Amino acid sequence: MPDSSASFGRYGHLKWLWLSVLVMVLDQATKFYFDGTLQMYEQIVVIPDLLSWTLAYNTGAAFSFLADSGGWQRWLFTLIAVVVSVVLVVWLKRLGRDDTWLAIALALVLGGAVGNLFDRVVLGHVVDFILVHWQDRWRFPAFNLADSAITVGAIMLALDMFKSKKSGETVHD
Repeated sequence: MPDSSASFGRYGHLKWLWLSVLVMVLDQATKFYFDGTLQMYEQIVVIPDLLSWTLAYNTGAAFSFLADSGGWQRWLFTLIAVVVSVVLVVWLKRLGRDDTWLAIALALVLGGAVGNLFDRVVLGHVVDFILVHWQDRWRFPAFNLADSAITVGAIMLALDMFKSKKSGETVHD
């Protein structure tokens, strides 16, 4: 059976870059709105004891990792985001015809990475505004739409590892 990726075309699944752009635009629009509307750490309850809007700046990575490291981490995380973004675009281009699920996953991760990269380069910090909590007992670190897209994309990538082709082989072995 011929390799479907070889005959898929010059640009592969790059058509899914529209999803990356959509994620980035929605992410930036919501960050702009909440950054201009809320004061730092002000909370607006959306669902009592579960979900609030709040404004927080993150100079580190996920869960504020390295946030208090003096500024060098901004450029490290910028470099990592640029490299990952280039790898994701190349990966998208090389996907086969039947890899639509994987293309969507990569496009979501790419859009989220570029959304947070923009914040990091332009603002020097990432704007977070979604706060999930359980009453006043437990709080998940604040996050944004870019983080959500990255998480959904990563879950899809993980699920793709378990998805089987029609021949019964595991995908991407």
